[in-house]
Amino acid sequence: MSVPPKDSNGTALADGDSVQVIKDLKVKGTSSTLKRGTLIKNIRLTDDDGEIECNADKIKGLVLKTQFLKKV
Repeated sequence: MSVPPKDSNGTALADGDSVQVIKDLKVKGTSSTLKRGTLIKNIRLTDDDGEIECNADKIKGLVLKTQFLKKV
């Protein structure tokens, strides 16, 4: 049985949760940056416990590391 992925504070994450970015993150392949405090809704878990899939305001199909997120 796999352990659910956890955010930077150790809170378990689930499909459909909302998270907030805790650090400015440069997005590879674009010139945009996800600013600290950006709210990301409706996340999807991946097979890798350290990553989630999501869509931000203008960026679709992002994969983010859970160490840079906190559950809202």
